[in-house]
Amino acid sequence: MKAIVYEKYGPPGVLRLEEVDKPIPKEDEVLVKIRAASINYGDAVLVRGKPLVGRLWSGLFAPKHKILGTDIAGQVEAVGSKARQFELGDEVFADIGDCGFGAFAEYVAVPEKALAPKPANITFEEAAVVPQAAVVALQGLRNKGQIQQGYKVLVNGASGGIGTFAVQITRAFGAEVTGVCGTRNLDMVRSIGAHYVIDYTQEDFTQNGERYDLVFDIVANRSISDYLRALNPGGTYVACAFNPTAMFLGPLMSKKDGKRVTSFYQKPDVEDLIFIKRFIEAGKIKPVIDRRFPLNEVPEAMHYLEAGCGYGKIAIMMAHVNN
Repeated sequence: MKAIVYEKYGPPGVLRLEEVDKPIPKEDEVLVKIRAASINYGDAVLVRGKPLVGRLWSGLFAPKHKILGTDIAGQVEAVGSKARQFELGDEVFADIGDCGFGAFAEYVAVPEKALAPKPANITFEEAAVVPQAAVVALQGLRNKGQIQQGYKVLVNGASGGIGTFAVQITRAFGAEVTGVCGTRNLDMVRSIGAHYVIDYTQEDFTQNGERYDLVFDIVANRSISDYLRALNPGGTYVACAFNPTAMFLGPLMSKKDGKRVTSFYQKPDVEDLIFIKRFIEAGKIKPVIDRRFPLNEVPEAMHYLEAGCGYGKIAIMMAHVNN
């Protein structure tokens, strides 16, 4: 099969398309023919090996996993002798970040417990961009932010991969959502359900007098004190992006008026993915795709992601690779 592999850390140019052995599923695994995948910022971090602390998990001197990628959507090609949940031809999607990665390939073998049935009302490309970003948004808003119906929620970074899901999930929970993004993406953020939008190049949401019950921060471009200023008493600031201050000093920075500072580390969770699937099939969430790239152009797709010029998610399509 064809796969994007790498053997050393560096810029996206270290990635290359190669022929590798097609995996054979173990007794509790399922072989998935990948129809589409997607790129997340974590993939770019793993390719570059920076920040260096990440190498504690990915390999100190060389990558432990030669094929990257966490988000997949595809069809069951084969099942192990003890796998009972899926049958040949079933359409599935998953975040395989806890299963050794491997999304940037034509096939992958993963434990069947990592897979969820693909939503019936979206394409493989749309399904592939969901798993990690949507679950990050759900876990941050629901688990850490304890979102409730009627809350006033601000999503800082509303036009990105996680942000587009966060806006829609907030609305699905019956909360009022304000999206912060750049000028060119204001209409898009409105179109996915934001009640209000703020152009960060024209307005400072920490200084305009508005207050929120929950600030979900994906870009970490302000000080914690700025974010606290934007909260109602009893409100919560959730750092989704890597924010060392929130991570290590959050409890100490929480205020006597009940304002909380918290951060979290996303964990792949099939039950959460199935929760998102229900929202998708109910029409409450629609994946937003900026661009689609064929498998052999994963390095170009990663350059595009790192440039920060797009919106929503980037899909990788296997159909553009000759079999």
